[in-house]
Amino acid sequence: MDKSGIFVGATVGSIAVLIIFTSVFIIPAESDETIMQMQDEINENKIQMQDEINEINNIILTKSKTLSLIEIFEKSEPGVVRVNIQRNQTENETGGVGSGFVFDKKGHIITNAHVVKDATKTIVTFLDGRSYNAEIIGVDEYTDIGVIKVNADLKLLNPLSLGDSSNLQVGEPITAIGNPFGLSGSMTSGIISQMGRLLPSDSGFQIPDVIQTDAAINPGNSGGPLLNMRGEIVGINTAIQSTTGEFTGVGFAIPSQTVAKIVPTLISDGKYKHPWIGISGTDIDLEMANVMELENTLGFLIITVIEDSPASDAGLIGSNKMIEVEGREYSIGGDIIISVDGIDVRKIDDILIHLQRGKTVGDEMVLEVLRDGRTTNVTIVLQERPNQ
Repeated sequence: MDKSGIFVGATVGSIAVLIIFTSVFIIPAESDETIMQMQDEINENKIQMQDEINEINNIILTKSKTLSLIEIFEKSEPGVVRVNIQRNQTENETGGVGSGFVFDKKGHIITNAHVVKDATKTIVTFLDGRSYNAEIIGVDEYTDIGVIKVNADLKLLNPLSLGDSSNLQVGEPITAIGNPFGLSGSMTSGIISQMGRLLPSDSGFQIPDVIQTDAAINPGNSGGPLLNMRGEIVGINTAIQSTTGEFTGVGFAIPSQTVAKIVPTLISDGKYKHPWIGISGTDIDLEMANVMELENTLGFLIITVIEDSPASDAGLIGSNKMIEVEGREYSIGGDIIISVDGIDVRKIDDILIHLQRGKTVGDEMVLEVLRDGRTTNVTIVLQERPNQ
């Protein structure tokens, strides 16, 4: 039996449109029963396809729908909480206030690790004013994420939806909700001003892949949600860059992609094991490229390889020579990482972001390095990052 048919898919605006042309069948003499069976199959396929079309259209409409700031606030405010902290009286800081948001119906609240660090008592206050003592479930200083839990009335637990921060674009409008200076339920708005920043942390390691925003973030906002215009969480507000301690136009948020990766493990295990290479070094700049006679300023020069680290086990080489040019000293002779798992390395940020997004302890990672003027591939097995 020969069949011929045409299936055309198109997108109009943000609505998926499927046009199906009737298939032409050249059918030999068959019984009426056979023809009816064939017709039934065709009708069933049409119904199934229409159901799939409707599902796709619903997803597209949901994802493309933007809300007003008023709608976002009304939708999100019930899921944003105030987090009050008490600390030992012997410390310089005896208390503080931060923000958080409801993660699930089990009472898990997401905030910053630095908000609840060293807390002797943690109190969560909901929109209606009711307060509950919270238990610290897990903290990860390497990403500044903390998870606490309350045994609150189920009616108060309004989880906010996580969005996908990997889809964010510079210039995209966003909004933040939190408790700046203790002023509960405050909302600010702005745009994504850059992606993939490195943020220093008390852990001694930098936090990679951080969102930069110009939405006003002040003390007390820490731990609160950064939301896109669909009301989805795309980040956790965590820090500002300021010389006065108040907002000066640059704020930072931990991306939701990191939250989705870290939080479930914090809930189940209380900690998250970060992968580690075991190197230190410097990005290649123009002066270094000239001194080392490199073709460009791309790559990361390994200066130190830490003993008994994945880098040491794999045979990576650190700098072994110092030279001085025009009064400046340069470390040379070490491997220059130019790609990881096929991803070009412009600077250390690219390595750390790849580790954060795509790698876990025990994974292999292939480094392409420039060594003595030649490129070679080195495979390392990632270990757990040490405490210091």
